[in-house]
Amino acid sequence: MTSSPFSDQRPSPSAHSSSSLPSTAGPLLSVRDLRVVIDGLHILHGVDLDVAPAGVTALLGRNGAGKTTTVKAVMGLVPRTGSIRFSGAELSSLPTHLVVRHGIGYAPEDRGIFAGLTVAENLRLAERAAERAAGGGSGAGEPNYALVHELFPELKQRAGQLAGTLSGGQQQMVAIGRTLLNRNRLIIADEPTKGLAPKIVAEVADVLARAAEAVPVLLVEQNLALVRRLAGTCAVLADGRTAHRGDTAELLADEEAARRLLGVGSRHPLAGGPRPGASPATPVVTAEVKP
Repeated sequence: MTSSPFSDQRPSPSAHSSSSLPSTAGPLLSVRDLRVVIDGLHILHGVDLDVAPAGVTALLGRNGAGKTTTVKAVMGLVPRTGSIRFSGAELSSLPTHLVVRHGIGYAPEDRGIFAGLTVAENLRLAERAAERAAGGGSGAGEPNYALVHELFPELKQRAGQLAGTLSGGQQQMVAIGRTLLNRNRLIIADEPTKGLAPKIVAEVADVLARAAEAVPVLLVEQNLALVRRLAGTCAVLADGRTAHRGDTAELLADEEAARRLLGVGSRHPLAGGPRPGASPATPVVTAEVKP
């Protein structure tokens, strides 16, 4: 019988690099007292979040906790107040296009690919060469196709294929590849396994692990097996507030805390592969319900 794709407990390169950082290393992204009000509805009530300067940081929480709203606020896609500091620069007052120029790539939960365009055309649309020529900045330089094709050789092999005919995992490669193309310093991946079959979930996990070797990742995810494999640190939201921040392994090792914060015990198969003698578990993916 084939084992669970997440049953291997060896730390991934990204998780290792995150946990091995010196304790004096400060966060790459630091969010404080983040608040969002849309159409009179208070969605975020004071979120605090730190993203490590290497590896994967997970943003966790039950459905409707405010995870997607948090990353949209960081990107300037929704009105927000509070502090958003990225590599020392304050971003909270900036519109989305200026946030992007600071070096943050965003892969939304629906992947956002153009199904009627080829893989090469999808990547070409993400190039910011004109922006860099006009404004310079941290991402100056030619689009980094060498890195994208090194991490995801399938994208080079399928350059002429329509993106809409790719598998879900391959489409996620396109979405993540676009964020790597412009030499970003942080990738935000929102629900990358949403709606995918278990086999494709494993494929996406490999995609994220490879990407995190090159660029830090803020991962919004419900699949705890994937989170345990990839993320060195995490933050948990509850009702639009930060309920927990710390080491991912420590949280998932605490049965009571995991059940209270996430609604599933840390010994559940999704938290780290099948229990001894148990049948492999099918990863369960749930989508956040937006306010």
